[in-house]
Amino acid sequence: MKKRILDRYERSDDGRVCIDVAARRVEDLYEDFDKTAPYHRKDLDADLADYLGDCVREIGGVDFLIRFTLERRLSEDLVRRIRNSVKGFFLYRRELEQASVRKMLRASLGMLVAGILLLALSLWLPGRFEFTGDGNAFPGRILVEGITIAAWVAIWESLVRFLLSWPPQIRRIRMYGRIAAAPVLVRHHEDGG
Repeated sequence: MKKRILDRYERSDDGRVCIDVAARRVEDLYEDFDKTAPYHRKDLDADLADYLGDCVREIGGVDFLIRFTLERRLSEDLVRRIRNSVKGFFLYRRELEQASVRKMLRASLGMLVAGILLLALSLWLPGRFEFTGDGNAFPGRILVEGITIAAWVAIWESLVRFLLSWPPQIRRIRMYGRIAAAPVLVRHHEDGG
């Protein structure tokens, strides 16, 4: 199955998979929000960023390069800006994802600590108060059981959040790093595109 997927892509002379992107103009590669910003400060077009991410997920751990084909030949300075903008954009996305992981880990750890403290409280309370005999026993037991349930819910939520959120975020961090580190070639149609 993997070989059939990889056969859909061209290979460079050094054996890397080529992720090809064709566009009419350089401007088509970027979001159009700030028309005056230089390319190295603009975000890549959302569809282009998604396409690159999808291709990298599809090819797996295989070495690759990104090859842009444009209608006109570009100056070396503009080619360098495109390379820097692709690298910068995906390094930025990686940093955002890393910040998201740190936030999720802090939240999970906070919930875990709160759950453990609530669990300790639910174990400590029955020894400090008499919950048997008179009419006050029933509300006391409900309080302890409620605290115990809250403790287990907090512990469970922290583990679920960590176990379900962490792996895909780590995969995205690695993918963004791979895209940022990939060689970027820029050519025009007469070069064979």
